Amino acid sequence: MAARAPEPQVLLCLGALLARWVAAGLEAVVIGEVHENITLHCGNISGTRGPVTWYRNDLEPAFLLSSNSSLLPANPRFSLVNASSLHIEALSLQDEGNYTCWEVLNETRWFQVWLQVASGPYQVEVNISTTGKLPNGTLYTTKGSQVDFSCTSSARPPPMVEWWFQAPESRIEFFGSNLTVSCFTLLLMSRNLQGNYTCLARNTLSRRHRKVTTELLVYSPPPSDLECWAETSPRLFMLKLTCRWDGGYPDPNFLWTEEPGGVVVGTSKLGVEMLNRSQLSDGKKFKCVGSHIVGPESGATCVVQIRSPSLLSEPMRTCFVGGSVTLTCQVSGAYPSAKILWLRNLTQPEVVIQPSSHYLITQNGQSSTLTIQNCSQDRDEGYYVCRAENPVGVREVDIWLSVKEPLNIVGIVGTIVSLLLLGLAIISGLMLYYSPVFCWKLGNTIRGQDMGDVMVLVDEEEEELEEEEDAAEEEEEEEEEEEEEANEREELPKEIHKHGHIHRVTALVNGNIDWMANGLQALQDDSSEQQSDIVQEEDRPV
Repeated sequence: MAARAPEPQVLLCLGALLARWVAAGLEAVVIGEVHENITLHCGNISGTRGPVTWYRNDLEPAFLLSSNSSLLPANPRFSLVNASSLHIEALSLQDEGNYTCWEVLNETRWFQVWLQVASGPYQVEVNISTTGKLPNGTLYTTKGSQVDFSCTSSARPPPMVEWWFQAPESRIEFFGSNLTVSCFTLLLMSRNLQGNYTCLARNTLSRRHRKVTTELLVYSPPPSDLECWAETSPRLFMLKLTCRWDGGYPDPNFLWTEEPGGVVVGTSKLGVEMLNRSQLSDGKKFKCVGSHIVGPESGATCVVQIRSPSLLSEPMRTCFVGGSVTLTCQVSGAYPSAKILWLRNLTQPEVVIQPSSHYLITQNGQSSTLTIQNCSQDRDEGYYVCRAENPVGVREVDIWLSVKEPLNIVGIVGTIVSLLLLGLAIISGLMLYYSPVFCWKLGNTIRGQDMGDVMVLVDEEEEELEEEEDAAEEEEEEEEEEEEEANEREELPKEIHKHGHIHRVTALVNGNIDWMANGLQALQDDSSEQQSDIVQEEDRPV
């Protein structure tokens, strides 16, 4: 015969009794989670147990399960454990409520259990308003921007939402909590706000929680200008192109191209490219393009132009034996900077001169000097080569060094002085020989004597001579009339002799009486001589 359910009168009495117990707060609280199993114990009693019946208290008590095997459970999910405890499989939200255990042994005892069913949290969603997302899903924003954060989750009862932040290499920090939804805004994002943001949703009943962590990067474009340059690689003697754009985060990307043409040389985050000589030529240009993830869309550019060196130096230098000489070599137009070497002789161009006590080599920028000390004709005379080399090209210039014996300066100076004195003596002699009066005047001037001049004119003798000449002329005129044609050619020399008398003038300078007397005496002597000469001429036949 099938088992019967408890009488309605019994259930009504049980309901009234349970109501009084609930009001008295004698029930136990048990928390379960959806889709999990749970066991409700019938009181905290050990030892022998009597028959047990379980009811669920809603508006009216409902039979669930009994230890009496003749009574079937109300749901297959219900079962007895240890002949007293109610075991429920696969909890659902509908299982939440008050449960009553009725035990009959020596007396009837009632035990009430309040079952709470928790769900979630599920579907934790985090929303961050950022600038963009990287290919790997990482979010990034721009320095100085505004970022909104929000986190939502579904659970029963509604979850408590918490925000946590952890910067790189720092401890985690608690930002705050809120029920159901948590949102906040960060203004003026900076690098110290870069890190992991964690949203944690916690079920207030089951204490079960679920969290989502999102990494947020704060990027900033480079504030400086793009710089690029070329230099010589120290080891391989190749051209090293370097592009630099400092101050940004993360590092920018660099693209090197040949100009014109735009042939790609290489791309990298370091901005460094190595080129061999086969890729280089004088005047060639290379362009660097820098791009940043939050920088200008067009990026930034700069151009470098490479040049081979040009040399300037004196072609010939002279050094005296035992002295020193400095050879100078100036490089211009080289980019990148050229390496300057000094070599000895054209026959051995690869022998590089090394600094020593004999050779001193100094370099200031792109100017180099070679100082040779204690010059020797056998060892140092000859060609010297200045070589300038960079990855673009090589230039050389030859300098001829002549080593000579030192000059006798004292002997040269003595010879010059002797020649000057000899010339002065010759000039003085010539002046004395050709102009004694001038020298006499010069001597008086040097002695500081008076410069008063006295001039004496002697005309008496001249007058007598003129009278004699007039008489002679009258006689000659008579003879000329007779022999005009025969003696025409002879009269001219005769007149010349007659009129060839000398007028002597003696000048006395500075009032020197002695010199004046001497001058008059000399004049008289000359006049008498001339007079005798004229008489002799008159006596001669025509």
